Amino acid sequence: MTAPARSPGRIAAPGLGGVGDSPPRPDGTLKATGEFAYASDLWMDGMLWGATLRSPHPRARIASIDVGPALAAPGVHAVLTHEDVPGEKKYGLDGTRDQPVLAIGEVRHQGEPVALVAADHPEIARRAMERIAVEWEVLEPVTDPRAVIADPEGNRVQERGGVCRYQPVRVGDVARAKRQAEVVVSGEYEVGIQDQAFLGPESGLAVPAEDGGLDMYVSTQWMHNDIRQIAPCLGLREDQIRMTLAGVGGAFGGREDLSMQIHAGMLALRTGRPVKMSYNRYESFFGHVHRHPALMRYEYGATRDGRLLYADVEIVLDGGAYTSSTLNVTANAASLGVGPYEIPNISIDAYGVYTNNPPCGAMRGFGAVQACFAYESMMDKLAAACGIGPLEVRRRNAVRQGSRLATGQVIDSPAPLAELLDRLEAMPLPPPPGPSPDIRDLPGGASQTTHGEGVVRGVGYGVGLKNICFSEGFDDYSTARVRLEVIGGEPAALVHTAAAEVGQGLVTLQAQIARTELGVQRVTIHPADNRVGDAGSSSASRQSYMTGGAVKTACEAVRAELLARAGRRLGLDASGLSVRDGKIVARDAQVVASIEDVLGGAAIEATREYRHRPTQRMDPVTGQGNSHNQLALCVHRAVVDVDVELGLVKVVELAAVQDVGKIMNPQALEGQIHGGTAQGLGLALMEEIQVAGGRVRNPSFTDYLIPTILDMPPMRLDIVEYPDPHAPYGLRGAGEPPTLSSTPAIVAAIRDATGRPLTRVPVRPEDISLPGGAA
Repeated sequence: MTAPARSPGRIAAPGLGGVGDSPPRPDGTLKATGEFAYASDLWMDGMLWGATLRSPHPRARIASIDVGPALAAPGVHAVLTHEDVPGEKKYGLDGTRDQPVLAIGEVRHQGEPVALVAADHPEIARRAMERIAVEWEVLEPVTDPRAVIADPEGNRVQERGGVCRYQPVRVGDVARAKRQAEVVVSGEYEVGIQDQAFLGPESGLAVPAEDGGLDMYVSTQWMHNDIRQIAPCLGLREDQIRMTLAGVGGAFGGREDLSMQIHAGMLALRTGRPVKMSYNRYESFFGHVHRHPALMRYEYGATRDGRLLYADVEIVLDGGAYTSSTLNVTANAASLGVGPYEIPNISIDAYGVYTNNPPCGAMRGFGAVQACFAYESMMDKLAAACGIGPLEVRRRNAVRQGSRLATGQVIDSPAPLAELLDRLEAMPLPPPPGPSPDIRDLPGGASQTTHGEGVVRGVGYGVGLKNICFSEGFDDYSTARVRLEVIGGEPAALVHTAAAEVGQGLVTLQAQIARTELGVQRVTIHPADNRVGDAGSSSASRQSYMTGGAVKTACEAVRAELLARAGRRLGLDASGLSVRDGKIVARDAQVVASIEDVLGGAAIEATREYRHRPTQRMDPVTGQGNSHNQLALCVHRAVVDVDVELGLVKVVELAAVQDVGKIMNPQALEGQIHGGTAQGLGLALMEEIQVAGGRVRNPSFTDYLIPTILDMPPMRLDIVEYPDPHAPYGLRGAGEPPTLSSTPAIVAAIRDATGRPLTRVPVRPEDISLPGGAA
């Protein structure tokens, strides 16, 4: 493996908090002690509290609304409906403005916002909200996504039609390959609705400003995109909204869409008072999008020795009532629908459809998670049909540098899948349970549901391929401003971006890059706001790549000017100078000046945009095109103990091997792999929003279960560095790939232990203990 070249003029200082180190997170202690200020902690003297009336029905017409009783309640300052929206009445991601700010005549999903209240106290607001009288004409909801595909007009939910996006992929001649195949396997798979389950509910504060605009403090993933949607609806110019990132208690895609932003803004503008809105957990389940549930049909044909000849695939994603991210989630599912395997003949039909089920959008893995569960289940089926091992069938079909994806895109950077599989296979397995195992280590744990009888161990594998950064021709960029000056006799750097820190450690990484590139120790990260250029979304595993690239580029510009000034002052060639530990150093490592000497009382500031290489939109007929910027691989092995009589599962160990290109922060990277793996475990075994007739049945953490520290087993990690020559420092986005591969690995291990087909996630106890399993 070769290391990426250093930037000229920069000398890294290992162990001093630069790239490759694990410095303390500036927000870490505060978060661990409970002192960190999240959005729900916002407070301002004289502020009002906002509340949202939401539809109890998944589909209904609004015959009438009477807000009089609510408005007459003491302490109530405003009650608003769609008639009070000061600007455009709809908003939406990706330029698709199909989501009403407040329901206009009809609601299309349970929990859709209908009216707003502002009051002196949150309890007054809640009680006033209950006094709003709505007369409903309840309609039959559309809930079957396959029925929408069969009859999009008869099952129309949106004015746009029934199908949000249809994306085919066509490679080779599948019909001919079907005649040649010696082994054919098929399967139907289903993925339930997973919630991002972030711990900090949606919250924010909108403050009226003297210019008629707003100062907003919100927890979001992309401030500039929020403003592009908010401003038209509030009848404001974008420059009239000043947004500052409030403390974010997790995101995972659930904060890409707006929640309370426009509503709080409307109430603040109407009342002339600051307005805070903060959802409780119940409302949060209705106030953000979820992972798209999926129905998938797969058929693979191969030679007898397990080499794939064709894939015939249908993927149906239920986007719920509005577009959100469905256009792009569908594209990801289509382009990555057969994973990191070489298949000469491919037919994929991917659909994103509208229904009256809960709205779905971005969540960690973004379309690739659903497809990964299906194609990895198929690889195990193929291995069994050919009589070869699950790792071997993957090796024989693994992509490598120079391989083509289903979209025809050539992988032009390292893709060491075969090596990752070899490394995974070389990891030792955990020892088998002894004759008298600790009951806490058995399925069911301390509840003592089993004492070891009926417990069988299984081992399974999963491979995931995820795109990094935005795809399909999107103008993906990030902006950073870096200022270098002397403060208190010490050189100090200030880094200012609009990038959202959502818990991933981005503020730490920005400081690491500045230390590395500028050779200074004192680095301050300016609070993220929109007073600097767009940084894009904290999603798609892109911020280390994009905002890291922007900070690096801005630092390089500052450093170049610093060295030019030093060269002029000293009469030296600036190309022979570098910075290290606050000093200007010549080629012979001689210190010739300090940064303080060169700067004096002046400062150097640079603002730079960073863009990745251009991508292309998938062809609407063939699906071909260089649609992705970067790809990342992760492989998992899961070891489980299963009580086959009770249907209980204990994940004994998870092992992961991942190529990250360049380790930027070892501790943060390990945390990302552990966290992504935990969300994959949740999808495999417990996490699902239960929906019946369009209604959510479990909107609470009492009934929607997420993994705890007791559910996460020990993990073995092997992190590989094959630098991507197109990326800053050679890095690869690392946060999402573990979520893909951990789910199918765990399910494969349960299949190995039980012999059940297990075609749906999450796996339920009855799928294991009943004959035949989930079908």
